[in-house]
Amino acid sequence: MRLDLITLGVLCLLASACGDGDFLNPRSGAGGAGGTGGTDGGTGGAPIDPGFVSDCSNGPLGAPIANCQPEALPSSGDPYADCVTRINQLRWECQCLPPLQRWNDAEGCADQHSSYDSSDNQNRPHAGFGDDICSPGGWAQNECPGWGSTEHIITGCLQAMWDEGPGEPYSAHGHYINMTNPSYTMVACGFYETSDGRFWSVQNFQ
Repeated sequence: MRLDLITLGVLCLLASACGDGDFLNPRSGAGGAGGTGGTDGGTGGAPIDPGFVSDCSNGPLGAPIANCQPEALPSSGDPYADCVTRINQLRWECQCLPPLQRWNDAEGCADQHSSYDSSDNQNRPHAGFGDDICSPGGWAQNECPGWGSTEHIITGCLQAMWDEGPGEPYSAHGHYINMTNPSYTMVACGFYETSDGRFWSVQNFQ
């Protein structure tokens, strides 16, 4: 079994463009199946948001629609819900993949991961996931460290992760692979704001 860790280490200033940062390759450990791509539809289990726009009557697509960047839905005021909605919007509108369930029970641990990773003595993505500081922590993790706001994370970071698309090596496509892995049916988003106003966010999949 394999735990998949991947991070988008970018810093967004206001509405400026974002650049790539470091990536962590998958490592061995206890947990669920590792991400091997997103060409098959998962079981999902959550209802389709009525705001999603796509004709998916023929089922999941074998590959994502090129340059797919759907406009994010208006915020609900709850960044945890908005994060899951955006992931599901990308899955549905760009590849007709069924939605993941919001993993409410794991959001507390996801918050702890975000806080732990951003701390002065860590300041590195996936530190809390790797150190197994809480549970349930999921089988795979994407991370957005040091962004300007939760809105930028939801509209910018998650889109940039999706834009990696399928392929090799894993270090260049791992975010998308985690977002589309058919083994995963749930996702928990976590957030933490640092003292200097930067936001860290993890997305734990299971």
